[in-house]
Amino acid sequence: MADRFFALSIAGGRGERLRPLTDNRPKPMVEINGKPIIGYQVDWMRAQGITDVVFLTGYMGGMIQDYFGDGSEHGITAHYSMEKTPLGRGGAIKQGLSFVPQDVKNVLVANGDIITNQPLNPIAKLHEESGAVGTMMLVPYPSQYGVVESNDQNVVINFIEKGSLPFWINAGVYLFNRNIESMLPDIGDHETSTFQDLAKEGRLSAYHSDMAWMSIESPKDVTEITALINEGHVVLAGN
Repeated sequence: MADRFFALSIAGGRGERLRPLTDNRPKPMVEINGKPIIGYQVDWMRAQGITDVVFLTGYMGGMIQDYFGDGSEHGITAHYSMEKTPLGRGGAIKQGLSFVPQDVKNVLVANGDIITNQPLNPIAKLHEESGAVGTMMLVPYPSQYGVVESNDQNVVINFIEKGSLPFWINAGVYLFNRNIESMLPDIGDHETSTFQDLAKEGRLSAYHSDMAWMSIESPKDVTEITALINEGHVVLAGN
């Protein structure tokens, strides 16, 4: 049997800040140019060689299952891990890992509201070479405001429209060793529990990405990523 490569998509969010777009659908099903956010994510995963996607669903998760079905029309095999009660992201990942065969070495995990074109191979290379249990993708901290630069004579010399601050943030994209399952909480968030422990032990690696990335948090984000795609500034798999 050909090798299978698994990914988990954390797709149980309500998306309160995206209302009214989420009044009748879960956050990952909000559309950009007629395609749901999670559709772009699956296109990206498939382009990176992922064969099986486990959707970690909760709020209105039936819409995600209706859209992907068995996954064949989207070039993957789809699996669904439904939260009967809220588990938190860490608990949802732990439950979802039960769908991943024990002999699978590494698993890609991504928040279901993330759109990126970051290749997986360099992350996997760092993950393998570091021997880490988990490797997280980091991206530059985007500035909410335009930046004004001035010189020593207090003369304005440049305007930077929504540049990046000199910090790195969690992109919500991870590569985990399959054996991280026992380290995850049954209920709760992996970032405040598992990640803290791994960081103290030096077993969490960071991959710094300069590729396109956006977390869709508001209607304004939908408008911005739509414009970037339509104007050709961001090229995504399957688009």
